[in-house]
Amino acid sequence: MAGQPMRAVAAQVMLAVEQGQSLSQCLPPALNRLPENDRPTLQALCFGTCRWFFRLDGELQGRLKKPLKAADRVVHHLILVALFQLRHSQQATYAVLNETVEACRTLDKPHLTGLVNGVLRAAEREGEPASTSDSVNYSHPQWMVEKLRHNWPHDWQTILDTNNTQAPMTLRVNARRFSRDGYLELLCDAGIQAQATHFAPYGIQLAAPVPVDRLPYFADGAVSVQDEAAQLCTTLLKLAPGQRVLDACAAPGGKTCAILEACDGLEEVVAIDESADRLPRIEENLERLDLIARVQQADAANTEQWWDGEPFDRILLDVPCSATGVIRRHPDIKLLRRESDIVPLADIQLCLLTALWLTLKPGGRLVYATCSVFPQENHRIIRRFLKQTDNAELLEPDLLWGRDTEAGRQLLPVPHSHDGFFYAVLEKNEL
Repeated sequence: MAGQPMRAVAAQVMLAVEQGQSLSQCLPPALNRLPENDRPTLQALCFGTCRWFFRLDGELQGRLKKPLKAADRVVHHLILVALFQLRHSQQATYAVLNETVEACRTLDKPHLTGLVNGVLRAAEREGEPASTSDSVNYSHPQWMVEKLRHNWPHDWQTILDTNNTQAPMTLRVNARRFSRDGYLELLCDAGIQAQATHFAPYGIQLAAPVPVDRLPYFADGAVSVQDEAAQLCTTLLKLAPGQRVLDACAAPGGKTCAILEACDGLEEVVAIDESADRLPRIEENLERLDLIARVQQADAANTEQWWDGEPFDRILLDVPCSATGVIRRHPDIKLLRRESDIVPLADIQLCLLTALWLTLKPGGRLVYATCSVFPQENHRIIRRFLKQTDNAELLEPDLLWGRDTEAGRQLLPVPHSHDGFFYAVLEKNEL
């Protein structure tokens, strides 16, 4: 990718996403090949093209007389990137057209420059076409539209619209270092507009995103970036000094750190994650915040591999899920997730919950969490678990947030506010 125009690099990133890589996998190497001042633009191109992929792709398919050959698929993505700029950016039209044609040449596809030029000139001249497809209009895969319509008949359109917006930047104040009001004053002094979150006690939402190095004392551990919905786990755990706490599926460590910040004097916090590649992120967060946890690489469901037999007072189980509540932050989910993923994910979720229940002390509390909006991964898992587990009791805290599913609390993504999340609180009874 070195030396290529930015649109050519963006097209190659998009092709990698279509082939199954996440943006978090394929975008960083691409960014590193560009001058630093070009990197935000490349990121915006890739995120924006993913966000509007199904609408852009619907338009492009209507403008092509026949699909491009598989060997030329990168040019399909190059045109999508250009269409994104035409429809959703302030970039001058002539620059988009000229530079996209030039990018086509650098991708060794000179025979397609005429096609690229013709398609984009027609798109600019005719404007965006009308469509009767919900998938195109809401820019989501059809299966996801249908599933949301079925699960949330009164909310599906709002969820889809919210998924196509940019998520706010939200901070969690390190309560060991600052009060929330104190840190709000520091932000004000730094010229950064912000307000307290509605539900998370240590949360602050910024009026506009800023680089973390602009945040007062960020490097010294004053705050972390974490969505308000994700912060709520500590309010449900009911932490107290002397407790032994497990954060299962812990990477990248935001919730591990939130647990340690929320309660001084915990006996021990154990953070495990199956991915060895992601463990350094947990360690980095702990180090920046000057916190201590026992970090271990392990499959949480395989308790024989990692558990020392000493039961936990509290367990946070933030399970692998479809991540359909955080599409605003990860728009590539629309391209990567398949409907066929949901049943296997639900099986993993129930397996994890069943295995970790054995490590919980009688009288202990387990908080089950997902960043999904699909009931199949959320309250239906809890119902399945309660049906098969005699010593599990569902607690229903009196909360001001989310929707009562009668087996946990569902937060849907809200514009200019929190992501979509699900929580259920379970207590282990003595048999």
